[in-house]
Amino acid sequence: MDTQESLYERLGGSAGVETLVEAFYIRVLADPELAPFFRDSSIERLQKMQTEFFNRALGGPIAYSGRPLAHVHHGKGITRRHFALFVGHLLETLKDYGCEDRETDEVIEHINTFANEITGTSY
Repeated sequence: MDTQESLYERLGGSAGVETLVEAFYIRVLADPELAPFFRDSSIERLQKMQTEFFNRALGGPIAYSGRPLAHVHHGKGITRRHFALFVGHLLETLKDYGCEDRETDEVIEHINTFANEITGTSY
């Protein structure tokens, strides 16, 4: 495989990321600690926004059109533990899709930059 390709390209571009997000949300929605956060959410809309977000995070050309993360997650009671569970499911999904450790580390590092916005904390 060409090592010059971005992770986005190696995962199959937009269609691959969409499939990854679907698999990821199967895990998230099956988690008894995380599922309640999505009870009143449109899963279709959520997956669309996450697909945009992950396309961008994985080096794709698609821009994220959603509201700021701090605004979307404000007042939801999301803790660092919830965030860690969420990221853990992403890590496992990426591994299932054949991502190497260095690639998953890069994605998780990028996602972790949003922890404070999502949890409403400042540390």
